[in-house]
Amino acid sequence: MKIRIVDAFADRPFTGNPAGVVLLDSGAFPGTDRLQRVASEVNLSETAFAHPLPPGGEADWALRWFTPATEVDLCGHATLATAHVLHTTGTASGTVRYATRSGILRTTAHTDGTLTLDFPTAPLTPVPAPPGLTEALGASPLSVHDTGEHVGDLLVELADEAAVRALRPDFHALIACSRRGVIATAAAEDPASGYDFVSRGFFPGVGIDEDPVTGSAHTALAPFWSARFGRGDLIGLQASARSGTVRTSLRDERTLLNGRAVTVIDGELLTGL
Repeated sequence: MKIRIVDAFADRPFTGNPAGVVLLDSGAFPGTDRLQRVASEVNLSETAFAHPLPPGGEADWALRWFTPATEVDLCGHATLATAHVLHTTGTASGTVRYATRSGILRTTAHTDGTLTLDFPTAPLTPVPAPPGLTEALGASPLSVHDTGEHVGDLLVELADEAAVRALRPDFHALIACSRRGVIATAAAEDPASGYDFVSRGFFPGVGIDEDPVTGSAHTALAPFWSARFGRGDLIGLQASARSGTVRTSLRDERTLLNGRAVTVIDGELLTGL
């Protein structure tokens, strides 16, 4: 069985966010424990597992995502990676629909090589900073928002881009601050930089201290910054060590995320599933 490692939200290898992708031949998933063991072995932020669904339904593929520690409700970069594999192997073309724990998601491949994800927009609710957040992050928030059930993060606005880039969180303390993780963000310091806002994502509670590029977080970042800038189309830079950009387009209850992907490893899963 094939297993691929794909750098998502990247236009060249060894940037963006790497994800494992396993396309299953059967019409059902193996046991959850088995999928989790494979994801733990791959040991990337997420490994995606997908299998085809019968024609004529509301979705074409079933899709699940696992960190090294647990299954998650929503993952952008591993969905982008899955779409990349489907299209580059000739398994699918155009728009593909996925049945997931967050409902029906869609990806569309474009002639310029980019892929667009159609995800639900995260609802943003202003909340007080939880006890210990400032100490765990090492920075004082300007505002804090809950991002709803499927994303499950705290969106934390900081004073400026420099503050986001300088963060050195206490990951153990950060676990107590949210259901999934913390997204730190600020407006771009230089309007000519090529991006509108910067972010970093920390998810120690699901086994990822810092995620290189978090697609799902941008379903919350898009409405947050679109309201600030007064326009629906933006570019976000996730300023991790690997770094990556996500183009966001806010469409009311849906957020479109656009990016590229590169396959860096095409191998064989010898144990089977």
